[in-house]
Amino acid sequence: MTDDVFKALADPTRRTVLDELTERDGQTLFEICARLTTKHGLASSRQAISQHLAVLESAGLIRTRRQGRYKFHDLNTEPLEHIVSRWLKPERPERHP
Repeated sequence: MTDDVFKALADPTRRTVLDELTERDGQTLFEICARLTTKHGLASSRQAISQHLAVLESAGLIRTRRQGRYKFHDLNTEPLEHIVSRWLKPERPERHP
């Protein structure tokens, strides 16, 4: 699972999608595409953004939910927290020589 997270984060477009979901969670594909175009000048097709969202979902970085005919995308930070806790442990007492 950790490899999937790193793979998902390796792409700058996917990182920008996560930035957008951090700023405003629960967006539809249409909203994400519009924000990427207007705020970041990314002119990717809806299909390309949909594929990026699938990679992020596969890595567990986003969750989707359906309401009626709309599909909403929500940020999930648990995989990132797992990675951070792996290397950033509570402070240890300093060792003096």
